[in-house]
Amino acid sequence: MKSLIIVLLSSVLSVGSCKFSSAADVIGKGDVVVVPLSGEVSAAQTAFLRRTLKQAETAQASAFVIEMNTPGGALDAAVDILQLLLKARIPTYTWVNTNAGSAGALIALGTDHVYMAPVSAIGAAAPVSSDGADIAETMKTKVVSYFSGYFRSAAQAKGRNPALAEAFINKDQEFKIGNDVLKPAGSLLTLSAQEAVRKFDGKPLLADGIADSIEQLKSAAKLPGATARIEPSGFEQVAQWITLLAPLFLVAGIGAAYLEFKAPGFGIAGFISLACFAIFFFGHYIAGLTGFESAALFAVGALLVAAELFFFPGVAVVAALGAGLMFGALLFAMVDYFPGDPWIPSADMLMRPAVNLAITLVLSILLIAFLARYFPSLPFFRRLLLASNSPAGPALNAIPTTTSPTGVKPGDVGVALSILRPAGRAEFGSVIVDVLTEGEFLDAGTALRIIEVTGSRVVVASQISRGI
Repeated sequence: MKSLIIVLLSSVLSVGSCKFSSAADVIGKGDVVVVPLSGEVSAAQTAFLRRTLKQAETAQASAFVIEMNTPGGALDAAVDILQLLLKARIPTYTWVNTNAGSAGALIALGTDHVYMAPVSAIGAAAPVSSDGADIAETMKTKVVSYFSGYFRSAAQAKGRNPALAEAFINKDQEFKIGNDVLKPAGSLLTLSAQEAVRKFDGKPLLADGIADSIEQLKSAAKLPGATARIEPSGFEQVAQWITLLAPLFLVAGIGAAYLEFKAPGFGIAGFISLACFAIFFFGHYIAGLTGFESAALFAVGALLVAAELFFFPGVAVVAALGAGLMFGALLFAMVDYFPGDPWIPSADMLMRPAVNLAITLVLSILLIAFLARYFPSLPFFRRLLLASNSPAGPALNAIPTTTSPTGVKPGDVGVALSILRPAGRAEFGSVIVDVLTEGEFLDAGTALRIIEVTGSRVVVASQISRGI
């Protein structure tokens, strides 16, 4: 167990220097951060944009530019990206190069400024099914009603005509400015670059200008900083699944830690636990939900728990503090925290992480109860435990040991020669055998009685706990 905690701490502290954290190092103060949004809009792109936007704000970049070339994608992912952009504390830009179709058009509405390549288009955000086919009319009406209202609000928040968002997604809505009908009812609004910059009452319809490159956009927008172009790491899709399955990774990590604690010599369980927690924190970092601070806090909590177990047994306050730090780290690793947000998250920010953590605790309790009941009787685990629980010391090693219960029978009394967690060795008369408790921990020197002998399996119990 001690080795597991040491490896956990060293892994957490060293992972911060790996190449996946280098994006923040590339971004300098005052830089213009440029990120691509190409192909279909998806949850993986949400993870990438979230992580990069937070790094840009931490580095005090001067602007965040999305270089967009997408035919559209998932509307729910577009909503998530829009929420990120509405939280941004630095100016945000969309450069349409060359297509901002469907969900891409709605995302562009969430940025502070839009520029378009000379030959480009934006619009046509009609909802369709995941395979591109039309959806049932009743369902389409519901989807259009919800998302058109949502994106009208976003457009209005950025000082744009809310009817523009409605025209992108609702073909039944006529769109006109004054007496000028820009889109009749029965079709979706799609704008070319030249149409998007057209001015009405001295204000452009959508785009601030036309730019054929990022450098030209910077010049037109008066952004003097250096360009820091950040590409996706390739792990965003993995991060999406890790965050989705976060409770299962945590349950597996807690269950494996329980097995390691019950049998400290069984290294496989320790490595499984370490891997599960490392995957959890790494996936949430890639998803842009946490930095390495949460992982470091978790490691400190684990060290406090280990200190109580090995150095200060019975001092419950140390273990309680460690457990509190560990669960706090797990909770805050799932909070979508932006630079500049209050240190104490709002109830909305805590809702989903708290639900995930509650699910984790319930499932972990059930798993531990199952392991406590059935783990001692599993032959596979017993063989591994007995192979790894051999006690050190010349006095014990000098005594002949048998793995056969020959010469012992139920009712025989003896003494534990090693700590039983739940497996170990015990002596009955002049015979030393490998034994197993029913799940409890017993210290070396505990008086024992054999309660079951089945083949090579010898089950024992403390004479005191049995009242004998």
